[in-house]
Amino acid sequence: MNRAELAAVLRQARSRLRPQDVGLPSGTRRQVPGLRREEVAMLAGLSVEYVVRLEQGRGARPSAQVVASLAQALRLDDDDDRELVFRLAGHEPPQPGRVEMVVRPSVLRLLDRMADLPVLVLSAKGDVLAWNPLAAALQGDMSAWPRHRRNLIWQRFLGSSRCQVAADPGEDEATTRAAVGTLRAAQARYPRDADLARMISELRRGSPRFEELWQEGRSAAWRAATKSIRHPQLGTITLDCDTLVLPDTDQTVLVYSAEPGSPEATALDMLRVTGLQQL
Repeated sequence: MNRAELAAVLRQARSRLRPQDVGLPSGTRRQVPGLRREEVAMLAGLSVEYVVRLEQGRGARPSAQVVASLAQALRLDDDDDRELVFRLAGHEPPQPGRVEMVVRPSVLRLLDRMADLPVLVLSAKGDVLAWNPLAAALQGDMSAWPRHRRNLIWQRFLGSSRCQVAADPGEDEATTRAAVGTLRAAQARYPRDADLARMISELRRGSPRFEELWQEGRSAAWRAATKSIRHPQLGTITLDCDTLVLPDTDQTVLVYSAEPGSPEATALDMLRVTGLQQL
């Protein structure tokens, strides 16, 4: 990490932006051009103190997620500018045409606030990028999966976990087809993503069912649905699964919920206690 150069680049990028460039009111009491640090912090989902330390060349190395958020807040849309900031921070820059694997800090805070519902963040190809404790209590400890196997679609066809999603046969068929269609759609959007191509090849070789559905050539996307989850202690729980799309990163937030007062809501209440204690 080159702290001094990173600090200088961040300060210069901030000075080039006008409030109206990022949808903020300009106000009348600006003594210097550019955005204020408070405004950059708000746009990036960071604390003002953290932005100050970065611009002063102090503190620990920012994570790739933080760098991505800063690049977006400072409108570093040019590939060269984004690459410079990532490399100065000591990270490899995201490659063009690759599936976005970095979750914004603001989205991670959303997961923290939704502590009473199971929530996951998925990449365009089904990678589980982030989850809250209740999601782990519901679907198993996903941190135990090797990072390159932390993918819902790969786990569906080639993996094994203690919690089975789509326990009903008809539902299982629909979600299985949707999973394959999701990868079809991702391949069309990211034809140069080597990890995506590698996973599809592995699934086609290792799963006859995946290969059969792949040959049908159907496309799909993550959609809201009702899902039955077979939990080892609580049995089968049928939950509403809503999808919140993050279009700028092509990521999806999955949120499981149940109608208040229903048996499923009671099961989630039990899971908040027993499941989290086991984790």
